[in-house]
Amino acid sequence: MVGTLAAAALGLVFLAAAATKLGDLGAWPAQAAALGAPARVVPVVPWWELVLGALLIVGAARPWPAVLAGLTLVVFTALIVRVLRRGQHPPCACFGNVRARPLGWGHVARNGVLVVLAVVAASVG
Repeated sequence: MVGTLAAAALGLVFLAAAATKLGDLGAWPAQAAALGAPARVVPVVPWWELVLGALLIVGAARPWPAVLAGLTLVVFTALIVRVLRRGQHPPCACFGNVRARPLGWGHVARNGVLVVLAVVAASVG
């Protein structure tokens, strides 16, 4: 039950992130570029999040969606840390323009919590 709840919560986060990016495709690529995301990956990210979110919510192919979500979050977090260490604080591209606050260490902490959810979903689910 705990793994299922963790997967569902993580799935909802991924679906929200995908929906907000897809709802504002004008701003998302520029925000992602400011984070240093490779240009060839940027168009794929919202669709990747959408698929992972859906798989997490329906519980398909366990534990792989949770593992992939955790790895995705680790990559996102590494990008954020790299930008912050350079002293830059571009808008967070995590949820499109919905919450486009400047990046900070709180984003790293939030992603840490989401990685823990992914680990729980993968190991307990």
